[in-house]
Amino acid sequence: MTTSKIALVTGGSRGLGKNMALSLAKKGIDVILTYHSQQADAQATVAEIAALGRKAVALQLNAADLSGFDAFYAQVTAALQGTFGTSRFDFLINNAGTVVMAPIADTTEAQFDDMLNIHFKGVYFLTQKALPLLNDGGRIINISSATARISYPGVSAYASMKGAVEVFTRALAVELGARNIAANVVAPGAIFGGGAMTDTPEARAYVTQMTALGRVGLPDDVGGVVAFLCTQEAGWLNGQRIELTGGVGL
Repeated sequence: MTTSKIALVTGGSRGLGKNMALSLAKKGIDVILTYHSQQADAQATVAEIAALGRKAVALQLNAADLSGFDAFYAQVTAALQGTFGTSRFDFLINNAGTVVMAPIADTTEAQFDDMLNIHFKGVYFLTQKALPLLNDGGRIINISSATARISYPGVSAYASMKGAVEVFTRALAVELGARNIAANVVAPGAIFGGGAMTDTPEARAYVTQMTALGRVGLPDDVGGVVAFLCTQEAGWLNGQRIELTGGVGL
């Protein structure tokens, strides 16, 4: 049986998820990462993790399609046994997501449901179905957003789901405490180079002038914190929200 720790990172093929996966590998943690449609990017990330001396597997997952979760975890079980020589993993990082930008007056029910499924309902039930495979003493890290604290026009549905995930995370921390499983939230602000932000000089200038530390956020500002939460040093952190904005809205 393997003695290495194993993390499952959803949306780990590129952007912030890729940075999280690589940061975990640098901590000596093996990785199962998921991708929605970018298989080539996922395999490239697997290769980078292998170059760091860790094992990695990429599995396809539509994190908004709950009907596929049982089949997905069957693949996870097979990968755990076939690649890692074990039946369980240690860390679940719910990162997969996208953003709908629309004013409240223009948000459609379909857009609302998309945000609900991928950012809250999907996270809730993907986590639920992970519990039998998660080692006691493990960690759950849910990725939220600064928009759950600071309101911006156009992200009402997205931010609402992220707020729900933060409440869910506190419930996880209470209910899983008997298994010594800690659950925490990481809430990034505007991160450039992470795939979601419109990356223009104007956007960078706007974010920079709002940020106490005087620069924009980068993927490295997030991945390392997620990896830290999977270390022994972070073992007493539980039910907490860690916002990564460089000091926006203080």
